[in-house]
Amino acid sequence: MTAAPSSGGTGVGTLRTGVEREASAVRSSEFPSCGVPSSGVPSAGVPSSGVPSSGVPSAGVPSSGVPSSGVPSAGGPASRAHAVDWERARSLARDVPPLAVVGRPLGEAVGQVLARPLAALTDLPPFDSSAMDGWAVAGAGPWRLRGRGVLAGAQPPPLVDGTAVPIATGARLPSGAGAVLRREHGEVDARNGMLLDRTAGPGSPAPGRDIRPQGQEGRSGDVLLPAGTTVTPVVLGLAAAAGYDRLTVYRRPVVELLVLGDELLESGLPRAGRVRDALGPLLPHWLRGPGGADVTGRRLVSDDLRPLYEALRDSTADVVVTTGSTAAGPVDFLHDALARLGARLLVDSVAVRPGHPMLLAELPPRADGRPRRLVGLPGNPLAAVAGTVTLAVPLLRRLGGHQDAEPLRAPCAAALPGHPKDTRLLPVRRAGGEVAALPFDGPAMLRGLAVADGLAVVPPGGVAAGGDVQVLPVPGPCPAP
Repeated sequence: MTAAPSSGGTGVGTLRTGVEREASAVRSSEFPSCGVPSSGVPSAGVPSSGVPSSGVPSAGVPSSGVPSSGVPSAGGPASRAHAVDWERARSLARDVPPLAVVGRPLGEAVGQVLARPLAALTDLPPFDSSAMDGWAVAGAGPWRLRGRGVLAGAQPPPLVDGTAVPIATGARLPSGAGAVLRREHGEVDARNGMLLDRTAGPGSPAPGRDIRPQGQEGRSGDVLLPAGTTVTPVVLGLAAAAGYDRLTVYRRPVVELLVLGDELLESGLPRAGRVRDALGPLLPHWLRGPGGADVTGRRLVSDDLRPLYEALRDSTADVVVTTGSTAAGPVDFLHDALARLGARLLVDSVAVRPGHPMLLAELPPRADGRPRRLVGLPGNPLAAVAGTVTLAVPLLRRLGGHQDAEPLRAPCAAALPGHPKDTRLLPVRRAGGEVAALPFDGPAMLRGLAVADGLAVVPPGGVAAGGDVQVLPVPGPCPAP
């Protein structure tokens, strides 16, 4: 269930009543046994002997399916004792190998990561060329003009001493030419047709003047960029200049987004207790941009165990991202669905505000053996963004082969309030090299984030004015109102 944007919480915070749990049990009974007790999701901390792949509890595991280690049961988030530190949660999300190496045409490789070094396939430039419009000259002047001129892409005839030929920027230099006389520095004598050098000072242009020598930027075989470099538009240009038609990159992770909640509308004004879905439009761009993912699907899923279970079971995406249903509300079925799938919880609640009931899990692999993962985001919009930067973006970037960037830090223009025990992610805006907190920073709010430059990572207790704070970038900052 996705909480209403006007709410200040992270979901329906009440525990299920006996009636509600009974109703849930009735719905659950419609499913065939999946081999994992519905009362417990295997945890990353549970030894493999505790819940075998068959799903039959072994000796030493209570019949309820909840290991003695205290792993929380399905249908609710971990207790405070199990909340993972914010930095530790991000580290767990990154603990994956990159996806397979693939070849991509240049036009399809932007945003992906080089899986091999980019070595030049030719000298750069591949031949001596003119750096200016003017005349290619051989020997000392004045020079007798030959030919109609050399354009880029042409193969010019050689020059002998005392001759010159008009030449365009980028055109191949004729053999025998020793320099280029810029157009603004030369003049053709109308009486005899000789080219004169009108530059100040004695002598002819110095050898090599205004020539781009072959191999000036690099020689064939030189490593231009290391593996791990993100392919930008400029990298595409360099690769093309170096002779490449395709690049070897890590495959981009495929994401399916499941937006949970019967109360959500996809159009129109809120009405009859229902609200607009804010995360469906927001998250795909965040997952594609900072996350570097290919978001191939986005759909609403009703607040019922069966459709959620089937959506998770049938998804072929590398990563399934869900919104809502991570807490312990009466229709929060994500834990139940994960238990029935035989998923393995890696993170079940993070010590961060907003967004603490977020989770990370390993789903059963695809039919072809490829692993699948799930990131469960809270339903409130800012809380979901907190989950995105905490778990989804680090996971997706590592799957795509991206390297960790150096954390950005900035001084605080004023004190940033913190939570007593948890990390706090606070929308901020930079001005004059400092960051300042923005209003409208509640878990269900987006107004502050809409004009933010970043999210300040405020440690427990807060940061005093002038203190340094880590700042996570947010995509597409808008001008302040």
